[in-house]
This record gives sequence, structure tokens and C-alpha cells, in this order.
Amino acid sequence: MGTLLRGGMIVTATESRRADLRIEGEQIAAIGENLERQLGDRVIDVTGALLFPGGVDAHTHFDLPVGDFATADDFASGSLAALFGGTTTIIDFATQFRGETLMTALENWHERTRGKCLCDYGFHMAITDWREKTPDEMAILVREKGVSSFKLYMAYKQFLQVDDGILFQALRRAREIGALVGLHCENGDVIDVLVREFRQQGKKAPWFHPRSRPPAVETEAVNRAIALARMVEAPLYIVHLSARQSLEAAEAARRQGLTVYVETCPQYLLLDESRYGSDGNCSGSGGNGSSSGGNRSNIDGNHSGRDGCCSVSRSIDGSDPFEGAKYVISPPLRSKEHKEALWSGLARGAIDTVATDHCAFFYRGQKDKGRDDFSRIPNGMPGVEHRLGLLYTYGVATGRISLNQFVSLTATRPAQLFGIFPRKGTIAVGADADIVVWDPATGMEITNDNHHYRLDYNPYAGFRQIGRPAHVFLRGRLIVRHGVLIDTTPGGRYLFRESSRILY
Repeated sequence: MGTLLRGGMIVTATESRRADLRIEGEQIAAIGENLERQLGDRVIDVTGALLFPGGVDAHTHFDLPVGDFATADDFASGSLAALFGGTTTIIDFATQFRGETLMTALENWHERTRGKCLCDYGFHMAITDWREKTPDEMAILVREKGVSSFKLYMAYKQFLQVDDGILFQALRRAREIGALVGLHCENGDVIDVLVREFRQQGKKAPWFHPRSRPPAVETEAVNRAIALARMVEAPLYIVHLSARQSLEAAEAARRQGLTVYVETCPQYLLLDESRYGSDGNCSGSGGNGSSSGGNRSNIDGNHSGRDGCCSVSRSIDGSDPFEGAKYVISPPLRSKEHKEALWSGLARGAIDTVATDHCAFFYRGQKDKGRDDFSRIPNGMPGVEHRLGLLYTYGVATGRISLNQFVSLTATRPAQLFGIFPRKGTIAVGADADIVVWDPATGMEITNDNHHYRLDYNPYAGFRQIGRPAHVFLRGRLIVRHGVLIDTTPGGRYLFRESSRILY
């Protein structure tokens, strides 16, 4: 007994073709024209729909402890939101806190997922405390635990940041064991100085968050990371790149023969620094947050069609000048020139993946802890549910990227880089039957309420979305149908990831 999807347009990173698709058990069993129905098959007519491989979001932070609280979304709510948006695989970060071994950190994150995760998942290992045995543990993680990538931070001084000596050692060890290192590239020492200076001057509104982390602190760190990777001839993955000059540095390194991969996020493509208001206030000059029906003439990356500063940026009740806290992320939102540079980078293939850095905090009770000091606002925002919809609407529907590029950025390339391809990230016989049946004829407006995050706001509220998932299959199981969760089983599986052959 299988499932036969008839009449859809199958889209991969390399081709688009109209064909039927048959699922048997957990895998794709056949692809072709006019496939015969077998006894007991369920047949679903998907004429007019696009069939994408399930999305792979290679950058999420679910159930992450931060100070006195944890992120709003745990692996239950986060994976639920992912599935509703068409993402069937996430790669989260098992974070080693000071005093822990890498093995302890991994077990802690496995415990956080048990009985909760609805989609498939893997872990990067975030290293924050380099010890004598860390190089040995890295090798064990790759060989025996299925963790083939590591993350280190060049920012968050006194908390997550490591020094250049540790970066050098981690990159060198990754080269030896065939792993990939991802770096959060911001100069944490400079940021620390700027934050202290703003606080001493009484400049504590959210407006000063991006002023304390200008594009130059990212670009300097990108250049330094590239220099260190070059010393040991290691590949490098730059997470959540946000600035034009940083992308230019990565491209220059590639031309010189270094293997550099670049990730960006929807927030850097669609939002800009006007969301922080003026000195923390938003005058509302950017429009009323409404849409003109979602037609393509109004789809320009700012949902109001103006400057992106609108009623959503003012407040839930229209009176709170602290609204910019919702957009306090690191790196911060940039000016519009950087948005356009990133879109151009996507179009020419300079950016490999679009992930979300989903790291959600409640506006009330968490982000407002920094009401009197922007440096105390927890950094992060949601996105895992809206990644595919936003990139399809503002990328594919506007002609900025092709359907095949869309699939590569959201599924194929992350699966390749992080050792789960071709099991994940493509539609092919033998691959896991992670299928998104995308209905391009339907649309929606994102609001503060119609999402599946555990949040009291949505940073994309007011944005129109063209298309949405009609069916979402995870390893052959139909999980979501027309916006309804029909299988509530937390059946997500841990993915043992191999070292990717394309890295070296």
C-alpha cells in the first residue's frame, strides 16, 4: 500500500518536470508519467501544485537556555511550526556551556528532544569551552555520534565568545576529521566597547543595538575567519551573513581558492533597520501595515511597499516605543543597500543556504527585560514557519530567484553541506519521502496570531504570502493537510550525519 501523487510539477535544484510520484513506506519509490495505481494505493490529485523536497533549516535554536529563561519555542512547538511551513528537517545547536564536555552537551540536547520533536532533526555542536580533550571529543562526535559540524562564536564576550587561538585549533581539527566549522562572525571585543560607551551615555533604547554592531564588526570578523581558515586550509561556513561587504569578502576568498560557504536569513532579505525606529521610537511614517491584496506589484520585500517601518513596529496597542526590541537580533537588521546586495548574491549563487536562526523570545516577559537597557534584550526572532513562504513570495514570485534556486537554498544545499543528502533535500527515487505539495494559487497574510510559535507577536505580521503547503509528508506520513495537523505523533528522528564529501 502506497501513496500516489498525480499531476504535480516536481521541482528539484536542477530541474522541473510534470510527473507522478509514488511513495512506499518511508521512501520515494517511483517517479514518472502516468504511473499505474497499485492495489491499496491512496491517490491524491495534485494537479496545479508544485512538489518540493521537504525544507531543511540548518540553523535553529529550540529550547535554548539564555540567562534566567529559555527560548519561547521548544522542540515541540518549534518542530510543529516548521512542519506547517514545509520544513521537515531542522539542524539545531547542541550548546556546550562552560564547564561541560561536548558529550555532556550532546546528551543534554538529546534529552530536550525526547518525545517532543515532530520533524526530523540533527545537531551541530557549539563549542564555547575549549579543553585538552576537546579535539578528541570532536573526532568521536563525527565518527560515532553523527555530529559532523561545529559552531563557534566570535561574539557574545564573557558568554559564548572564543579567542582566535581556539578558532585556529577548531578549524585545524575539523580539517583533520573532515568536519565543517560554522562561525558567528562579529567582533565581540569591539561590540563590548561600543555597548559600554552607549550605556555610559544613557543611550539604552533598542535603536542603539544596531549602532553597537555596525556592518564593519561583521566584515572584520569574516575577514579574520577567512584568514584563519586559509592558514589551515579548512572549509568555512559563515552563518547568518547580513552585510554587503561581508559577502564581498567571502566571494573574494572563493576566487582565491578557499572553500567558503555562506548562509543568510529571511530577516536580512526582508526587514531593515528602520524597524528599530528613531532613538527607539517609530513615527509610523512607513504605512499602516496593510496590504494591497498581495498582488505582485506590491511585493517588493517591504510589505507596506514603503520603508518597512509601520504599525507593527510601533506596538501591539499603538503606544509602546519599545517595539524595536522585537527586532533585536545579532547581527542586527541592516540598511536597504545590504538587503539588495544579499538578493543579488542569491541570484548569482554567491549565497549557499537560507536558514532562519530561529531563536524566539516573548515580547512581554522576556524581551521587555531590557526595556531600560538594550544590551539586556535577549537576541533573536522566529522564522522557521515562514521561511519557505517568504522566500517563494519575495524571491520566486518576483523573479529574483528561480524555482530551482529556491529548492537549492532551502533544502538541497543544506542537506549536501551537512551530510544528509541524498536522503534529504531532493526528490529522487530512494530518498526519504519528505514532500511538500505547494499550492501556488492560495495566499495569506501573516498576522500576530496565525502562526504556530509560542509567541505574542510575529515580526513578519502584515507581510503577504503567495502560496502555502497543501500537504506535508514526513518520510511518507501525511502530517499536515490544508493547514490542519492530522498526525500529532512526535515521530521526528535523529539524523546521524556523515561528513560531506563536497567539503574538501
